[in-house]
Amino acid sequence: MAIIITDECINCGACEPECPNTAIYEGGVEWKISEGNSIKGFHILESGVKVSVDDSHQPVEDDFYFIVPDKCTECKGFHDEPQCAAVCPVDCCIQDPDRIESEETLLQRQATLHPVA
Repeated sequence: MAIIITDECINCGACEPECPNTAIYEGGVEWKISEGNSIKGFHILESGVKVSVDDSHQPVEDDFYFIVPDKCTECKGFHDEPQCAAVCPVDCCIQDPDRIESEETLLQRQATLHPVA
């Protein structure tokens, strides 16, 4: 499962610097696949749309921090637990029950975002 940030978020920002994939953004901020990783060229989003990794995308949420599901790996390949959830003072970083993903899927996403040269 990818992690989501619920509307209980207090906008403290503690989670953002903890994400090894740069998947967390402040509400209202546009995002790019290429931010915070070494992926180049094109990427196929979860929706099936092929995009340049440098394309800007609309915010997932306007009012509070959000996690881009196409970049979230639940910290697989980096840490034993999702770091956003570990530092969140109000426990609003939770697993998304609508986005069930296997460990294999999350590790493949991590390898795609951070290819070894």
